Amino acid sequence: MLKVVLKGYILASDSDLAIVKKELENHIQLTRQEEGCLVFEVSQDNKNINQFNVYEEFVSKDAFKLHQQRLSGTEWGRVSSRLEKHYKTNGDN
Repeated sequence: MLKVVLKGYILASDSDLAIVKKELENHIQLTRQEEGCLVFEVSQDNKNINQFNVYEEFVSKDAFKLHQQRLSGTEWGRVSSRLEKHYKTNGDN
């Protein structure tokens, strides 16, 4: 089965920056514990404090889908719904 790789970044507004940084710590910890998560890295950009660079690997589309479903009921899901997202996965053209 083909693993899913997601690369990109998110942008937070100045008003959301503090809550993003706070909730992101918990989100990273929980995601890394998910079955099927191989790599989950999110880091604040060195040049733009509002940008967070994202790199994810999941063992399969199913594992990635379960990850996305878990987010819907979390505080991170609520916070991240306001963020500008720029992602590509290995299935994108």
